[in-house]
Amino acid sequence: MKDNQEKQVCSGCGVTVQTGQADQIGYVPASALNRSPLICQRCFRIKHYNEAASVALDQDDFLRLLGRIGQEDALVIHIVDLFDFDGSVISGLQRFVGNNPVLLVVNKIDLLPRSTNWNRLTNWVQRQAKEHGLRILDVILVSAKRNAGFERLVEQMSHWRRGRDVYVVGATNVGKSTLINRLIGDYSDMDRELTTSRYPGTTLDLVHIPLDDGKHIIDTPGIVYTSRLTELASRQDLGALLPDKPLKPAVYQLNEGQTLFFGAFARFDFVEGERQSFTCYIANGLPIHRTKLERADALYEEHRGELLAPPTRERLDELPGWTKHQYRIGTGSETDIFISGLGWIKCNGKEGALVEIHAPKGVKVLTRRAMI
Repeated sequence: MKDNQEKQVCSGCGVTVQTGQADQIGYVPASALNRSPLICQRCFRIKHYNEAASVALDQDDFLRLLGRIGQEDALVIHIVDLFDFDGSVISGLQRFVGNNPVLLVVNKIDLLPRSTNWNRLTNWVQRQAKEHGLRILDVILVSAKRNAGFERLVEQMSHWRRGRDVYVVGATNVGKSTLINRLIGDYSDMDRELTTSRYPGTTLDLVHIPLDDGKHIIDTPGIVYTSRLTELASRQDLGALLPDKPLKPAVYQLNEGQTLFFGAFARFDFVEGERQSFTCYIANGLPIHRTKLERADALYEEHRGELLAPPTRERLDELPGWTKHQYRIGTGSETDIFISGLGWIKCNGKEGALVEIHAPKGVKVLTRRAMI
């Protein structure tokens, strides 16, 4: 692109256009650079298909962006991924949004069994949100895949908005675009504005979607957390990590000194304790391999990327080396061991246990109160 073209901006959202990366802000196919008005592919899809596509910023840029919200009077909708709740929640959100009210929208509830006690799940989410320092008006459970729960979201948004702008925030791959698209359909008639001028107040990293009362739904870029395994894995392996069907919990009765491999992505060691059961909530397509702890290191070295896969040996070398995390599970406690982007292992036994998790360096691993 020529220098003068580098400074061209989208007439819809105001971002500087670029032709190199189709999944980033401001992308315009090179063949469309001379069109007038010039709009990025994202705005094109909003205009013609009522669809908003995800864009992403790194963590520092995203937090700077959040700082603007606290200076305004707005409603904030924070969407998280139930499967990766502790990996996708924005723990520092409260100090950036100030006193602005927050609705917490939890997506992908379709992954849990239909027998799930939804009231108990809501209470669990509220406790987890509090532990992450969030003050929330309400928890709204939704399934973008099943188009479930959105009526209540629209109802709550209408109740709490009270003539204010609405900021939608979330990490990448949590379903934010589906939420935005639904809100566009329910609230906005944007066709007449998009191709004539930039939305009022739009900055280079926000997209303002006009509402009928002159306010806006403001779509923020998705924050990238490299502490999520899904951000580190190759695109070819995401299908094995990201569940697209209800989870089929895998229950293992383990003796002390046994190990579970989750493909070659992570490893769970039952180091010490009485025989007890552990339930694995991971994507159905990711194979689990059981072996003796004393053989685990050798098995990994000899068979990683082959018997222990995905990822394959070639793609495995692209991931950081493993870090070991050790936890002592209290007697009688219902505890999840959470691995961000992979899922969680529920410790079911009434007896205590000493366990270790091996996962790529930087991936968030923690214990928490059992979700279900």
